[in-house]
Amino acid sequence: MASITIRNLDEQVKERLRIAAAHNGHSMEEEARLILGRALATVSSAGGLGSRIRSRFSALGGVDLDLPSRDEKATAVDLSE
Repeated sequence: MASITIRNLDEQVKERLRIAAAHNGHSMEEEARLILGRALATVSSAGGLGSRIRSRFSALGGVDLDLPSRDEKATAVDLSE
């Protein structure tokens, strides 16, 4: 398991965490783990930006694009000018 240290935590936030932990019968550390776990579980289920765009516009149908072939090797840009 990994460990983290949170510096410059506002005293009011620390106090609210302490109260919430006591109310739920947890240590402050356990309460912080539970809060972080819940917060990040909802974020990851939403998907990335591309997934959200696709789900929003998928009902409109797709577009077939004619993409150029990639036969030529990429060249570096000359920035000396």
